[in-house]
Amino acid sequence: MSTVTFDTDGFVVDAEVVGDAFGIEPEAVPEKMRSGRITSRCEKGVDEDEGRWRLTFFSGGRALRLIVDAKGTILSRSTFPAHPPRTGPLDLTDLPRSPGGSGSSG
Repeated sequence: MSTVTFDTDGFVVDAEVVGDAFGIEPEAVPEKMRSGRITSRCEKGVDEDEGRWRLTFFSGGRALRLIVDAKGTILSRSTFPAHPPRTGPLDLTDLPRSPGGSGSSG
């Protein structure tokens, strides 16, 4: 059995793959995902990456990245320090302004 499968709801990744990457028991993975302590992102390949997907899981300051093909075969796997992407509304007033950008003239 492949460790990554597709269904109408999206991807299903074996909990053992995710658990191994974060040093947790596979049985704990579903609950941690439901509670938001493990989050994920899926990106579809385009152009030369057509037919591949990048699945990234985030937990405890670490990330697991899987590149998979259309059959669910894991083509590459990596782990690295990372924080989950921001979600929800962004406060654009906190963004730094670029030199010469809009703002008060002086």
